Amino acid sequence: MTPDRMAHVERVATLVAGWAEAIGVPDSERNRWLRAVWLHDALRDAPEATLREWAPSAEGPIDLVHGPAAAARAKAEGETDRGVLDAVRYHSVGLAEWDMVGRILYCADFLEPGRPFDGPHRAELAERLPGDLRGVLREVARARVSYGVRKGWPIPEPTLRFWNALAASR
Repeated sequence: MTPDRMAHVERVATLVAGWAEAIGVPDSERNRWLRAVWLHDALRDAPEATLREWAPSAEGPIDLVHGPAAAARAKAEGETDRGVLDAVRYHSVGLAEWDMVGRILYCADFLEPGRPFDGPHRAELAERLPGDLRGVLREVARARVSYGVRKGWPIPEPTLRFWNALAASR
């Protein structure tokens, strides 16, 4: 992991730890959230060949392959928690079936303060999350889906199901 990537992961971990405290989750849940944080970008800077080796069936742009690759590697190295593995695998695209660890990682990865865009709005969302996870999750998903559409990327099937599940839960 590059120093810049490590700094990103550390900021995500700080955000998640703060949310866990504010929400008052048990240590066991907080630890699940933090495991997912430390795993989610483990292969983000790996060469494409390594990513394809760990996730040969992953589709879409290479920018979206690091999650499935990191989840496959974590599983091979002994991670057994399905929620943690799903959080890592789908953290860039979303998953309708996620438990809290996936939803928290998805938001934290997007809202961490080191990202160079829309800082004040993302900071407001990060502050609001402990009291309004559903609303913040919906806003983060809207921004992420909009970004993919603007880039001209195909919308992955898990993203469509995730967005539709969020829209239906209003």
